[in-house]
Amino acid sequence: MTPAELEARLARIEAYDLRGVHPNLRLGTASDRYAGWIGQIYPEHYRREIKTRPRRLEGRTFEERVLPVASVRDYFEHFDVLELDFTFYRPLREADGRPTASLFTLQQYAMHAPPEARFLLKAPQQFFAATLRRTRGGRVIYEENPHYLDAEACRRQFLEPAREVLGERLLGVIFEQEYRRVGESPDPEANIAALDAFFDALDGGVQAHLELRSAHLLTPAYFNWLAARGLGFVFSHWTWLPPIRRQWRLCGERFTAADRNVVVRLLTPLEMTYAEAYARAYPFDRPVPELAGTRQARDMVLDVTALVFRAAIEGAVVNVIANNRAWGNAPDLARAIARRVLEEMRRRSLRASD
Repeated sequence: MTPAELEARLARIEAYDLRGVHPNLRLGTASDRYAGWIGQIYPEHYRREIKTRPRRLEGRTFEERVLPVASVRDYFEHFDVLELDFTFYRPLREADGRPTASLFTLQQYAMHAPPEARFLLKAPQQFFAATLRRTRGGRVIYEENPHYLDAEACRRQFLEPAREVLGERLLGVIFEQEYRRVGESPDPEANIAALDAFFDALDGGVQAHLELRSAHLLTPAYFNWLAARGLGFVFSHWTWLPPIRRQWRLCGERFTAADRNVVVRLLTPLEMTYAEAYARAYPFDRPVPELAGTRQARDMVLDVTALVFRAAIEGAVVNVIANNRAWGNAPDLARAIARRVLEEMRRRSLRASD
C-alpha cells in the first residue's frame, strides 16, 4: 500500500466510512437505529424523526431514542454488514402462519437497504434457548422452553420467511444458547447430540453460526462437531466467556463455517453484566473511558485484528459486529478496529518492502 493510498483510506475511516477496510473484514454493528449515532453515521435531519421508548433494567428506566427503519440506507454508506436482533424475541410468523410485527419490520429493512447490503439475523430464542426469562409479579424467573430445538417450527416460522424477504442479502443466522451453570447444563456430549439432531432436521439452506455462552460446553468434541457439520463458531466477547484469543485456542485455531464466513460479536466487557454495561454506555453517543479505555478493551481490538490476518491466510472473511455496550459507542469501536487493522497493514507493507 502506497503512502497516498494509506492516507486516503485513513481519511475514510476517520469519517466513519468503514467499508472495504480489508478484503477479509466486514465491519458492522448490533442493531442500527440509535439516535446517538447522529453526526457519525446519520445526517442531522434525522433529529426530526426520533421516536422514544422506555427501557427498564434492574430498577432503572432509560429513554431509548430510535430512528426510522429507512435510516438503514445511510447505515450501509458506512458499514458492510448489519446484525438484526429483533428476530431473537419473536419469530417472523406465528405457529398458524400469520405474519408477526417482526416480519413487517424485516420487510421494511429489505425495502430500504441497498442491493449490496448483507444481514446477519439472530434466530428466535423460542427455538434455541432451553429456558426463557419471564417476569412474574415483579420477580424474574426462568421457565423451561417447550419449543426448545423445534427444528420444524424454526424452519417454518423463521428461516423460510427470512430467506423469502432477504434472499442473497441474508449472510447467515446466529443461534445463541443462553448461559447455563454447570449444575444446570446437560453433559457436553449430550448437548452436542441434541444440537446435532436439531441441525440435521433443520436443513435451512442458510449458514448457521452458533454462540454457546457456557464455557464448560466449549469442548474439543464440540469444535470437532462444528467443523464436521460446517457450522460457524461465534467468537463472542461477552460477560462470562473467556477472551477471544483463548476462544481461538479452544477451537483448535480454525474457522469452522462451511462458507468461510466468521462472526465476531463484541457485546460486553468480560465479567460485566448486560445491565451494568448498558447503564455505563447509555446514551451510546461516544466512547466511555471505563469501557473503551481499559486494557481489556485494547486486547479485544488486538484479538479481532489477529483474527482478520489469520482469515487472510485461510481464505475466510471476518464479520465483526460491534455493540454499544462493549465501548460506549459501536461506530467508534468499529473505527478503532479499522484503524488497528490499517496500521497492521501498513506495518506489514513496510516490512515486506525492506
